Amino acid sequence: MVLDVSALRLHPSFRKTLAQFRRSSRCDIRIDSAFEEVIQACATSHRDGQSGTWIVPEMVDAYCALHRAGYAHSVETWIDGVLTGGLYCVALGKFVFGESMFSHASNASKIALAALVAFCRTNGIAHIDCQQNTRHLASLGAREISRKVFLQHVSDGVIQASPQWRFEPRYWNQLLPEMSTQK
Repeated sequence: MVLDVSALRLHPSFRKTLAQFRRSSRCDIRIDSAFEEVIQACATSHRDGQSGTWIVPEMVDAYCALHRAGYAHSVETWIDGVLTGGLYCVALGKFVFGESMFSHASNASKIALAALVAFCRTNGIAHIDCQQNTRHLASLGAREISRKVFLQHVSDGVIQASPQWRFEPRYWNQLLPEMSTQK
C-alpha cells in the first residue's frame, strides 16, 4: 500500500487528538533523537496474528547503519519527556519507505505517522510506501497501486534532493490549517 500524503484522512476524533497534542507543552515530536530505541520498540512490540518479528538483531544493525549513513529516520512521539510511540522509515531522496511503528500510549504511533505526513507535505515528498495492506492504513487513505505506478513514484522521488530531517511545530499547519495562527 502507498499513502499519497495529500490523501491522508483524519477522522474527526483523531483530528481532535492531534489538535490537543499540538497545543500541549507536555507533547513533542522529534526526528532521529532516539532511532535505536524506536527500532528496538518496534522489534519487541506484540502484533496480533504474528508469532514473531522480522526485525531480528541483524536487521536492527543494518537499519542502524542506514541511520548513521543518513538514509533511515525515526519519527518519535514524546509525552512528558518519555518516548511513547514512533516509527522508522528509509528515505531515498524524496521517497519514503515506512518500515515499522510502535505505540506505548493510545494513538502515539498514529500521531507519529501524522507528523511524518506533515513533514512530507512541507518538504515536497508525495508518497510513503506503507508496505503492508491493512484495514487501518486503508482507513487513513493508503491504497494499493500498480507496480508500474509505484516504480514511477519511486523513480521520481529518488532523483530529488533529500530534505533536512527535522520537525518543526509549524509543520502541523499542513494537517491542521485551522490552527495555523496558534503555537
